[in-house]
Amino acid sequence: MHVIGERINGMFAGVKAAIREKNPAAIQDLAKRQMAAGASALDVNVGPAVADATGAMLWLVETIREVTEAPLAIDTAKWDVMSKVVPQVPGEVILNSTKADPEIVAQYAQLAAAHGAGLIGLTLDAEGVPASVDKRVELGANIIAMSMEAGLSVEKLYIDPIILPVNVAPQTPATVIRAISQLRVFCDPPPHLLLGLSNVSQKCNQRELINRTYLAMCIAGGLDSAIMDPLDTPLMDTAITAELLMQKSIYCDSFLEAARFG
Repeated sequence: MHVIGERINGMFAGVKAAIREKNPAAIQDLAKRQMAAGASALDVNVGPAVADATGAMLWLVETIREVTEAPLAIDTAKWDVMSKVVPQVPGEVILNSTKADPEIVAQYAQLAAAHGAGLIGLTLDAEGVPASVDKRVELGANIIAMSMEAGLSVEKLYIDPIILPVNVAPQTPATVIRAISQLRVFCDPPPHLLLGLSNVSQKCNQRELINRTYLAMCIAGGLDSAIMDPLDTPLMDTAITAELLMQKSIYCDSFLEAARFG
């Protein structure tokens, strides 16, 4: 399971304060703890309340790079920020993210290809988040085709079918699982299939239970990547166990420890 740690995000009060105060210790602690908990990469998002988003993002990247060489997912909806930051990120980087608009996909895929970066593509167009499985699969297929045309390897591509909160869109969790299963077999090798997991439980009761249950269901459907909280140990244990049951690892009595430290 490719886990992109979600905690370095200016939407969290502690991170917002650390960015405002230029406090590297708080950011570096989050980076180190997420990696120690099993993250494969770190999402980096300055949040909405930052006057100089480019400067704040570069400060976060520099601060994180002092303690880890992990891949960094540059999480911004602003092209000017993405295009300025990505060329300055040392080491592996992922662009988070592009919509399914042809011009936008081409722009982002070319930037990713030029820097050997990964790219997250959202099944989202000018009409918004599609309601149906078929439309999600269509948009995902378009992103795959357009990214490859722009020179991006499919192994560097992450398709996100977009999960919405179950309390406002109760049909979406099942729809997304079916879309994941279909996108998984669209090409060989397939792209990575990814979700921003915590969105499924936004403003719900029992958030942790919903996240853990849905993660296991999605892994059974073909999900191999998620932006999620690696500091939630039961959530990480759920991912390890679900992959074991899907024969992505071999059983031993200490399979949790083997996955974490093997």
